[in-house]
Amino acid sequence: MDFTNYFLMINEDDPAGTEKAVIAYTLEKTRGMIDWDQATMTAKIPAEHGNINHVCHVEDKKGHSLYIKQAGLETRISKDMTASVDRNRQESEILQIEEKLAPGMVPHIYFYDTVMHACGMEDCSDFEVMRDAMLKHETFPLFADQISTFMVNTLLYTSDVVMDHKEKKELTRKFITPDLDDITEKLVLMEPYLGADRNNVYEPNRTFVEKELYHDDGLHLAVAKLKFNFMTNAQALLHGDLHTGSIFIKPDAMKVFDCEFGTFAPIGYDVGNIIANLIFAYDNGLASGDDAFCDWCLDSIEELTDQFIDKYRAAYDEAVTEPMAKVPGFKEYYLESILKDTAGYAGTELHRRTVGMANVVDVTSIEDQEARLLAERINILAGKEFILKAENFTSGPAFVDAVLRAKDAAEKTLQ
Repeated sequence: MDFTNYFLMINEDDPAGTEKAVIAYTLEKTRGMIDWDQATMTAKIPAEHGNINHVCHVEDKKGHSLYIKQAGLETRISKDMTASVDRNRQESEILQIEEKLAPGMVPHIYFYDTVMHACGMEDCSDFEVMRDAMLKHETFPLFADQISTFMVNTLLYTSDVVMDHKEKKELTRKFITPDLDDITEKLVLMEPYLGADRNNVYEPNRTFVEKELYHDDGLHLAVAKLKFNFMTNAQALLHGDLHTGSIFIKPDAMKVFDCEFGTFAPIGYDVGNIIANLIFAYDNGLASGDDAFCDWCLDSIEELTDQFIDKYRAAYDEAVTEPMAKVPGFKEYYLESILKDTAGYAGTELHRRTVGMANVVDVTSIEDQEARLLAERINILAGKEFILKAENFTSGPAFVDAVLRAKDAAEKTLQ
């Protein structure tokens, strides 16, 4: 087959054609890397594989396997959302950078192809998507330590505090993604507050949403500041969509994937996204009456936040290269700004996944109406406190206390 001109080879409507094309493509691109048993090779599209790109799992009977991931001309979630097909190159290069900074914590990239806008990625089938595992209320005692290490290593070490300024500016230019940044700026940092037509509001909660999110001018001002901070503060190389659906996990290991939204932006955006998604898991546990799981979710929020702070401080002292960043007091100032951003963006993630276009299954799968209303109102109220009082969130316990306050307040609204 001819792969010298782009075409969408992974087509959910044509599994047979997809298999033929992907096997031929895989053989061509991994020649000399993998000794495939061609007679037993298969290429199958997974049942679920994200909202943006197209994915196919390739394997043979000798135990060889990988994933082919290809960028389409439009996103899978909506034909109205277009994004540059160059995003595959960008994601592959970001994963290669992250593999150097956090070895073993991202899937290995075998190759990426700027013609077909596809890459060959390590098969992590022996892992489980973390969100799927948490929907079954599985817990992972090592997660707080793992994710805090990943975030410090990939975020602090790609900031101007550590990275050579010229190298960072070159990477910033390389990883400019106007299409994908525009999705974040609209879906996360605008539409949940302005009542966009494509918002997905749970109808029994509409009046509450309108009051708390659509008609709060003070909240809108605070979110406007967060939006412009995201657009103008190229602080570090982010994953850009760091949530439990972008993490492979098993009891002793974790791998972060799906960084197509990677860009240079505020560090707190990634950290806040993780905190918010643990709150979604808490919501689901609460609806099921699983107290032990809820406790683990809250403990993990506290531990990952405090471990991030501790590891940041240690890494800063060890790795800082910028002379002005060594001025007494700057390390503390820099951390304060990160934690303030973390709280604010945890709030926007809570809101956009509750009322925005892309809801989260942790909440939408709650069948009991009152339990779902409680979950959504916890998210809305906790998110508002994170955004409006962001300067108060300087430790893990502060985040947990806010969730518990939101739970109490949400319960009162349902009485």
